[in-house]
Amino acid sequence: MSASVFPSRTQTAEIELGTTLQPKFGPDGLIPCITTDHLTNEVLMFAFMNAEALAHTIRTKKATYWSRSRNKLWVKGEESGHAQLVKDLLVDCDQDVVLLKVENVGGAACHNGYKSCFYRKLTPGADVDQAASLTLEFAARRVFDPATVYKKK
Repeated sequence: MSASVFPSRTQTAEIELGTTLQPKFGPDGLIPCITTDHLTNEVLMFAFMNAEALAHTIRTKKATYWSRSRNKLWVKGEESGHAQLVKDLLVDCDQDVVLLKVENVGGAACHNGYKSCFYRKLTPGADVDQAASLTLEFAARRVFDPATVYKKK
């Protein structure tokens, strides 16, 4: 499936204020996707989609991404069971970013076992002029143990 499944991009006014989905994929064929919990709006993860992933997401209502490291489609939860059921799909003003609002089935979005992929934060007092001070602290607890969920094939 190619990007041509989506309407061609038209004039700025239609892209920014119109009602036709006209996603702007980058030169690599990808569009950034932010995923949040539909009830709390907590950011769960960030990933990329290609046209096939976006079309699959729209068709199935299951969050589907493009894995750059594995070079293949990735339906969230296909291995872990921690699926993301799409409640809303939004685009930003110039349609070059997708925002999914999902039901986070199983309570975890991160392959490291956390509810959100954003489970660490910069420690207070970090100073960019002192590399040793640029440390992270955990801001969440694991929901599951990845070693028990992901079995090596």
